[in-house]
Formats: sequence, C-alpha cells, structure tokens
Amino acid sequence: MHPRDYYRLPWTLNDNVLSWLEPTKKCNIYCEGCYSKNEPNSHKTLSQIRDEMKTFVALRKVDSVSIAGGEPLIHPQIVEIVAMIRDEFDLKPVINSNGHAMTPTLLHDLKQAGLHGMTFHVDASQSRPGRKKQSNLELNELRLQYAEMVAQEGGLSCAFNCTIFRDSMHDVPPMIRWAQEHIDIVHSMVFILFRTARSHEFAYFADDKRVNLDDLVYYDQEKNPKPLTTPELFELINKEDPEFSAAAYLGGTRDPDTFKWTLVTRVGSAQRIYGYVGPRFMEAIQVGHHALTGHYLAYSDPKLLRQGRATMAAFSAIDPAMRQASRRWLSDAVRHPRRAAQRQYLQSFAFIQPIDMMEDGSANMCDGCPDMTVHNGKLVWSCRLDELKRHGSFLNCVPLDRVQPEA
Repeated sequence: MHPRDYYRLPWTLNDNVLSWLEPTKKCNIYCEGCYSKNEPNSHKTLSQIRDEMKTFVALRKVDSVSIAGGEPLIHPQIVEIVAMIRDEFDLKPVINSNGHAMTPTLLHDLKQAGLHGMTFHVDASQSRPGRKKQSNLELNELRLQYAEMVAQEGGLSCAFNCTIFRDSMHDVPPMIRWAQEHIDIVHSMVFILFRTARSHEFAYFADDKRVNLDDLVYYDQEKNPKPLTTPELFELINKEDPEFSAAAYLGGTRDPDTFKWTLVTRVGSAQRIYGYVGPRFMEAIQVGHHALTGHYLAYSDPKLLRQGRATMAAFSAIDPAMRQASRRWLSDAVRHPRRAAQRQYLQSFAFIQPIDMMEDGSANMCDGCPDMTVHNGKLVWSCRLDELKRHGSFLNCVPLDRVQPEA
C-alpha cells in the first residue's frame, strides 16, 4: 500500500463528516479493547448535551453526529437526544452501541425521533452476557440478529464495529465474506485496530509527573505485543481476495504516509462482487456532496446503497475501477440473463489505525480526525478524552532511554 495510490480525504478538524457526542460514560458490558472508563453516575442532562451540540455547530461543520459513550442506549433520554440532534441542529444522528439494550420497540421510537442509523460494536473481547466465550465468527449470529432488526424497522443504515487484536486478525477475511452474504442489510463494517501502550519503549507523563499505565484503560496486552497496522491487515485480506482494495485514506499528523482511516467500497450482490470503487469515485462523492450541501458525506441513505447498477453506470466515465465493475456485470448478465434483474448493492468498510508513537515519543494522530468530541468547550480527540479527565492534560510519551532514574 502506498498513499499516492489513493484519494487523500479532505476532512479537517473544523470541516468534517461527523462529530462524536458522549451523553454518558456509563456502560452495561466490559470491552477489552475500549479506551473509555465505565463511569456509573455520568449521564449528562439534555441541557449539557445541547451546549455540547452548540459547540460542535460553532466549531465544526459536519454531516452526522455519532452518539456514543459509554453505552448511549442506557441513557434515559436517548430518544430525546436523537430528536434534539435532528430537529434542533438538522444533523443525522447515528448511535454507536454495543446493542445489548436494544429492542424493536426502542429502535422504532428512535427512528420516529429522527435516527439515521445504527452502528453496533460487536467483538470477541466483550464480556457480553451469555456470549463471553464466543469468537468473532460465532458472533456473526448476533450481528445478523441486529441487522435483521434494523432491516425490519426499515429506512435505517446498519453498520458494525469490531476491535481487532493481533490474535484475532485472521477473523477479518471471513467477516468480510459474511458481510457479502448479507450485503442487502449490512451496509458497512469498521475494523478498529487495538492500541497498544508499548510501555517497554516509552514512559508516560502528565506534564512533569510520571503516570502509571494501570490508571488508564488502554494498557499493554500480551496478545498484542506490537501495534497492528492497516497495511499488515490488507496483506492478510489480499491473500484470500487479491482484488480487495481501498479508495481513500486519512494520513497522520506526524507521518502523512500512515493509513489512519482507510475506506473501501465495493459493489455487487451476495453471489458476486463485481468490483471496488476507485479514488476518483471517492473524490467525486466527497467533493460533489460538499459543493451541493456545504459538508462532506457520512452514512449514505440506505436507498442509495441499493442502486449498485446505476452507480456503476454513472461513475464509469470518471472512475476506471467502476468502469471495470460495470463491464464485469454486463458480461455476467449476458451469460446469465436472470442476473441482469438482480439488485446490486454498495457496501463499505473502514479500517481505523490508532495512535502511532514516533521514535521521539510524539503522537501521530489521525489528521482530520472524524471522532472529535467536546471537553470544557473545546474540541478534543475522543480516544484521548480519559487522559484529560484523569490528569488534566494529554499524556506525553518519552523513550525509556531518555527518562532520568527516580531518586
């Protein structure tokens, strides 16, 4: 993988696709890969949430709001929060949830309030009641239950997040195959690479005070001895599917050649994938949407994702990858006329690579991070919010060979 082969997404801190709202830090299950500490008495009031939304609107132009946490579904006013985002701020609310508290009735109420979609975080590192020993592949059964619930309600986008460790990276190719089997109701999958603290290389400081990593949620893991990277994961995927390819990426704040967010979109059906969109497609979508609406696009309407054939035809003129996909579909339709009437879908994947620590200890963050949240009236990285809340500042890393021994 080389950055020059892909479209560099134009997102910036104040002109982006989404913002990250945390109405609570309380959670109903434990996720080993989570970077947020469970805080039982942390539900924010509607007034506090409205103030945070006003900060987002003042500082950040976006298309959608990710309602996360904690576990947002256990906030007693989650329906009112969704309605506020849609009605008062005219933004698309998308809930990021582990799904354990979801019911068809609650989902219906959320949709009536203006919900745009659900992103369910389901992976094998969770202490999910009744499923604590299930693998990522066994959990596909639960993912399908959630996807079918969303499809039954209708009109909502459905995505799945999964934290990937080094010992679970081989689950990714079969999960991508599973997504194809349900391409009509699974619109997106996001693979989040686990962040390893690397305490054997760095010491952590809050200002001048050394910090014990046991105080933080993200700590060293034996099963993740070194950071997992997106190119490494793509190399594994391409052994099974050589055509699986990205279209766009976000670089890093310190190293622009790192793949912090990598986006893949494919077109096809449960029977066959005809191709993957190219950089020109992604550029046209993002720039065109911004020109028409004033902001970049996140979470496409499910109705548009059902227009795979029309999309191939419309973008064949500008995107070589879509032109190749269209030719494949036409050739297949000639040989198998019944397939000509089959609906073709768009389905996307995102790969998120966490903080990279440079040799000097500086943090290589996502350049133009979509998941910025609000803390004390300012935009901050949601993945580092706990550092501010616990220590009053972001932590600094210092290589161990530069650390003075304690007296």
